[in-house]
Order: sequence, then C-alpha cells, then structure tokens
Amino acid sequence: MSGEESPEDIAASSAEKAGGLGEIIPDPLMPVWRRVQLIQDFRDTHGEKYVAVLELLTAIALIGGYVWWIYLYLLGGSGAPI
Repeated sequence: MSGEESPEDIAASSAEKAGGLGEIIPDPLMPVWRRVQLIQDFRDTHGEKYVAVLELLTAIALIGGYVWWIYLYLLGGSGAPI
C-alpha cells in the first residue's frame, strides 16, 4: 500500500490541479473575477488576523450600541445631559 495514494490524497491533488471558476468566467466578467480572487488571496494570507480584527470591531460596535440603548432607555426622557 506504500505505492498507492489514499482517496484523501487523490482528492487533494485533484483540487490543487483544478483551475476554479477562472476557467469558465466569460471575458467581460474577468475584471470582476480578478477582484474576487484578490479578496480570496487576502483571506488565505491573513485569514486568522482578518477574522479576529472583524470580531473585535463587531464587539466594540455592539457594546457601544448596547450602552447607547441603555442610556436612552434609562436617561433619555429625563433631560439629563450627556
């Protein structure tokens, strides 16, 4: 069995050889497709950091929104200054 490839290895090598959607995209849409490829390349390169930064920004925005909502709920009609 040492000379044979496992099904997982065969699938991985065939996936690497596949050209993706770039082979079937019509020429007028190639500029758009190149942009999509740039975004995917960025995600492949910086995926973990990218997701972590987006999660942090989302958390900050949600916390800010919740604090603002609580302020409006508790003090919004009282005329108290910010």
